[in-house]
Amino acid sequence: MTNATRVLRHSWIWSALFSLAACGATQKGAYSPSSSPSSSLAAADSSGGYVATSPGASHAAIDRGDGGGYIAEPVPDRPGLGTAWGEAVSAPISFAAFMRSAPTPWAEVALHYNDADGVQAHAAYLGTHPAPLEVFTSDRSLSVALVDESGRTLDGYTAGGRALVIGNDGGRYKIVVRNGTTARFEIVASVDGLDVIDGQPADPNRRGYIVDPHDVLVIDGFRTSDDAVAAFRFGAVADSYAAQTSGDRNVGVVGLAIFSERGAVWSTAELGRRDTADPFPNRGYAMPPR
Repeated sequence: MTNATRVLRHSWIWSALFSLAACGATQKGAYSPSSSPSSSLAAADSSGGYVATSPGASHAAIDRGDGGGYIAEPVPDRPGLGTAWGEAVSAPISFAAFMRSAPTPWAEVALHYNDADGVQAHAAYLGTHPAPLEVFTSDRSLSVALVDESGRTLDGYTAGGRALVIGNDGGRYKIVVRNGTTARFEIVASVDGLDVIDGQPADPNRRGYIVDPHDVLVIDGFRTSDDAVAAFRFGAVADSYAAQTSGDRNVGVVGLAIFSERGAVWSTAELGRRDTADPFPNRGYAMPPR
């Protein structure tokens, strides 16, 4: 969207470790929560022989063998974790205007999560050994983490360019973004391919949350109103919110598209340029007049 809308704000102090890939980002509007921690959100505004199944259910068609066509057979549950629709959590928001500096994200990050066995298997699949997770933006100005209910950063590893986070079945988690700059950023977040604000298939063109300068954004769950969210809880893939709504194809990943705000920004890169400015870049000898 190109018009100003609303944005959420939510800020708690937690440690965060994750790397973001720098990109380009324009748009207006963002949300801002009014509680402590604070967070801001940006937004613009059965026929044919088949058996009907509930949304998200996985079935396979098999031949009956008696000439009677095909019947639907349930497919075994997928292993590992997904994110379930958890209990209601109070998380009030307020609204604030935000003009994106460009239509594409300034940075993006994807955090793949699973149980311990799943993370080890994923690392082996990528052909590398797990290492302690520590990831930041290219200039180390923003960081992202998944934290548990007590605020402890979840363990994870980097492997083959992936950030792999270990979750526990039934455990609640939150997404934490820490801003170490003097600028505001808009964060469009998704879980299992679903937008955390409206629960629909995610798209970076939707509006997101605002994280203020030197502040921390905490995203507690799928937003259900201006005042509450449904907590993020790890659970079986079949029980995930995605599997029960749009499907489980993208279960196991948390995504963030980060947009910078239009206008001059005192970023780490800009401050570095100032600090290393050369007062005499072309010192040499005087030339005779022509």
